[in-house]
Amino acid sequence: MSTRQTPPATRRRWLATAGAAAVGGLSASFSSGLWATASGFATDARFLLVFLRGGYDAMSLLVPHGSTFYHEARPNIRIPLREAVSAKKPGADRIDDQWALHPALSSSIWPLMQEGQAAFIPFSGVHHLSRSHFETQDFIEMGQGSAGARDFRSGFMNRLAGALGVAARPVSFTDQLPLTFRGPTEVGNVSLRNLPSPAALPGSSPSLAALYRGHPLESRVAEAFGLRAEVAEVTRQMETGSRNAITARGFELEARRMARFMRDRYALGFVDVGGWDTHVGQGAAEGFLASRLEELGRGLAGFADEMGSQAWQKTVVVVVSEFGRTFRENGGRGTDHGHGSVCWVLGGGLKGPPIVGEQQQLTAATLHQNRDLPVLNPLPEVLGGLFARQFGLSQDALSQIFPGAVPRDLRLL
Repeated sequence: MSTRQTPPATRRRWLATAGAAAVGGLSASFSSGLWATASGFATDARFLLVFLRGGYDAMSLLVPHGSTFYHEARPNIRIPLREAVSAKKPGADRIDDQWALHPALSSSIWPLMQEGQAAFIPFSGVHHLSRSHFETQDFIEMGQGSAGARDFRSGFMNRLAGALGVAARPVSFTDQLPLTFRGPTEVGNVSLRNLPSPAALPGSSPSLAALYRGHPLESRVAEAFGLRAEVAEVTRQMETGSRNAITARGFELEARRMARFMRDRYALGFVDVGGWDTHVGQGAAEGFLASRLEELGRGLAGFADEMGSQAWQKTVVVVVSEFGRTFRENGGRGTDHGHGSVCWVLGGGLKGPPIVGEQQQLTAATLHQNRDLPVLNPLPEVLGGLFARQFGLSQDALSQIFPGAVPRDLRLL
């Protein structure tokens, strides 16, 4: 079992420690006026990274039904095609002669894919072989490559924010700032869970604000309270509309909240979702993993819907995990830590087919170390190519974001 060593926090704060604690850990930064990319062009592009922590089973999401080895390797957790089962049982939706989509996503991601707004990149991941959750998550979030010492004070999304300048307006929808957003560029983090009601805010705001009256940080404290009140009011409005019913274990509601803020305020966003480490009792077309995928799919579809058609057209959402899982099922009808995975890309302006990137036949002979999917589409290369198209970044800028990586243009946009 791996032990994670937490590097020292490097987040630049607006508020003194006591002030930030009283505000509830909420800080934010944003600039007004024209958004301008590093290349000087006005833009309203938005990018959200969704990190599935725990290593999800990508071969259940994107079912390789065209591989006979898949059916042999997973006698208990394989997922049949919808056309091969009775109407009363769920089955995967055929994408092409090799791939199908898990039935848990038939009402959420499948419609987006049919409209050309969702694509998948199999055989994706990073060339990191520890199979440790924490080490591989850190490796991805830093985006610094394999050569040289690692700098835990620098994440690739912070470097992306730095390259975009005032256009970035970055935010992390997490309780604490993640490693990927650490660095010199100021980043706010807004936790959308367990917020107090708007009515609870005035009692604490004046007393804390009074402590900063006349202080250089007075305007920042007032701004932080203002944003916190705005977040709570959005939450109240949305909960009232749904009669306080949180669907899909709350992720859909949280995703819709994120969409409200990315539509109106932020250009770069990050959120992580846990619960993907399925060593035992993973399930197949139904079961534990199917429920998690349904929750995630409904949340992502809700995010797209809440963004509205105009903003969604300029938005890209990328879903990644630290690694995939073993191709063969284990004795507990689950899967173990693997290597290659499947990256999701969603957005209103996507172009091209639903399956992109380099691929190969899935047989026992082509597995990585006789157990996993190989990595044929490294994430730094794929993301570099995506950022070049979405933000118009130069090769020099991309080399700062992902040192040593050669951007790979999959023509997703």
